[in-house]
Amino acid sequence: MKLENRCQGVELILADVDGVLTAGQIIFDNQGIETKQFHIRDGLGIRLWQRAGYRFGVITGRSSHVVKVRTAELGIEIVRQTAEDKLPVAQEILAQLNLAPEQACYIGDDLPDVPVIRYVGLGVAVADACAEVRAAAHHVTERNGGMGAVRETIEMVLKAQRRWDDLIQKYTS
Repeated sequence: MKLENRCQGVELILADVDGVLTAGQIIFDNQGIETKQFHIRDGLGIRLWQRAGYRFGVITGRSSHVVKVRTAELGIEIVRQTAEDKLPVAQEILAQLNLAPEQACYIGDDLPDVPVIRYVGLGVAVADACAEVRAAAHHVTERNGGMGAVRETIEMVLKAQRRWDDLIQKYTS
C-alpha cells in the first residue's frame, strides 16, 4: 500500500517519548531531578493535529514527571507511562476510542516499539531509530528523534489528507 494511502485514514497518532519526542537522553541534575529537552516545533505540530480534530497520545516505558508536565501543557490526554509491553497498551487505547489499527499511526525509535509499528496502519521510525525499527516501519523520517520528527510526521499525514494548508492559513495569510 502506498504511503499516502496509509495516511488517509489516520485519526490517532501515538508516539514513544524518549528518542522520539526527545533526543533520547536522560539528564539528572545534582539533586537527582530528571530533565528532558523537547523540540518546540513538535509541540506546535501536535497542537495543529489536535486543531484538525484528531487525538495524540504517548506510550512510554519509563515514568517521568517531566512527561506529565509536557503532555499537560500540550493538552495530551492519552498518556501511558511504565508501559513495558506497548502493544497491549496501544490495542487498549484503540479499543477505548473505537478505532481500527488502520486509523492509527505510531512513531518509535527502539525495540519495544516494533510490535506497535507493525500493528498500526502507519508505522513510523525516526531517522536515528535502531535498524530493526527502521526495517519494520512503513516510513522513516528525515529528522532524528527530538529534532522535529513528530512534526514532520504530522505534516506528512495532514498534507496527504489535504488538511495542512487550511490549518496553517492563520499563520501564512
